[in-house]
Amino acid sequence: MMYRRDMLVAGACFGLLPMARAHHGWSSFDQNRPIYLEGTVVEVKWRNPHAEFTLELPSELRLPADLADRSLPAQTAGIDGKALLSRAELPRRQDRRWEIELAPLFRLGQWQLSELAVGTPVSVLGFTFIQERGEALLRAEYLFVGDRAYGLRSGPA
Repeated sequence: MMYRRDMLVAGACFGLLPMARAHHGWSSFDQNRPIYLEGTVVEVKWRNPHAEFTLELPSELRLPADLADRSLPAQTAGIDGKALLSRAELPRRQDRRWEIELAPLFRLGQWQLSELAVGTPVSVLGFTFIQERGEALLRAEYLFVGDRAYGLRSGPA
């Protein structure tokens, strides 16, 4: 307990507390319910512990008819991406802006994903907090930019 308090105090002194607060472990997310979002990038934070961006959704968000048929890249983690795509849902909440958590910068570099620019149209498949409680946040499993798909759980296979 003393060690944790000392670390929080040190983090606050060195300005690390906001970074620690922004990082969420996988256990907070409902991995049984893949969520699909698409829209336009309106803000980018390209930094560790993971890159993030704010996505503004269109007024009428719909699942693409060909979503389950999208091509996915092979990655080293054993992810059944096709099953995730076929089970994808829209979020229940009505937020127009969502925070999207990507992978750490090292992994994004392995995928050769360049920093996203404001105004870029993207779509993403990932997981929200359990029962969509708290902030409008999605942890990305797959990111689609232009005609490329990026698997973000692990590096390319």
